[in-house]
Amino acid sequence: MRLSIIYRGPLSSCNYGCEYCPFAKHHETDEEHARDTQQLSRFVDWANTRKQHQLSVLFTPWGEALIRPRYQDAISTLTKSDTIEKVAIQTNLSCRLEWVENCDKSKLALWATFHPTETTRQKFLAKCLELVSRGVRFSVGAVGLKEHFDEILALRDELPDSVYFWINAYKRIESYYTDADIELLTKIDPLFPMNNEYHPSLGKACRAGSSVISVDGDGQIKRCHFISEKIGNIYDEEFESALSESPCSNAVCGCHIGYVHMDELRLYDVFSGGILERVPADWSPVSRLTV
Repeated sequence: MRLSIIYRGPLSSCNYGCEYCPFAKHHETDEEHARDTQQLSRFVDWANTRKQHQLSVLFTPWGEALIRPRYQDAISTLTKSDTIEKVAIQTNLSCRLEWVENCDKSKLALWATFHPTETTRQKFLAKCLELVSRGVRFSVGAVGLKEHFDEILALRDELPDSVYFWINAYKRIESYYTDADIELLTKIDPLFPMNNEYHPSLGKACRAGSSVISVDGDGQIKRCHFISEKIGNIYDEEFESALSESPCSNAVCGCHIGYVHMDELRLYDVFSGGILERVPADWSPVSRLTV
């Protein structure tokens, strides 16, 4: 059985202070860190023993996890496991990168987000180029705030063309983008128009809950991050019996890690083996330059 797990433990601290994020510059107590450490260790041990499964894992922490050695070690361990096909994580790339050399890099992928108010473009670019030199697969992206357009454009120009650059639409303000804005951002990310809408999802078929699930630190399973109903627990011996594809119960889906699994959007054809790290299967310099 192939199963993708989107793991989000209790870690909610971050070293960045992005004004649109509720976890900006949040610090946890020693007790909270100990709880996250214990739950992460349990999850890694569990994943390592699933001989009847082929697992892929995407870590989507509320804060920044890779500044914590425990997450570097967990990812390294998982990439070396026979039960694991791929491990990916969302990160701001503020950590040192030597740890990737302890991984099986054929199974490692990073989803890296550029935050122009928190780091310089030059520092972020240097980390991206280091990933290239170390042979790590990754995507790069940013929130499409208008005040960041110049930095986003400059970073796109400075990155290798082979690196896919996604844009997350800013949706807190209705009709935020002009037609010219949309045209500009689509030249950077051909899939931006799809992210710039809320997809009607009520009653629609979705792989969430069957071949891809959301798991918290206690092992509780939800169909996805955006549906609160718990359907089982991975630490139950027969947790697979709780998994089934069923129609979405939400009216709309507006986040990539949700709508990418909707059958009618056919994004598994677009991303193929790059679902977790958000890299289109046929991405190339030609595909970008001919948009």
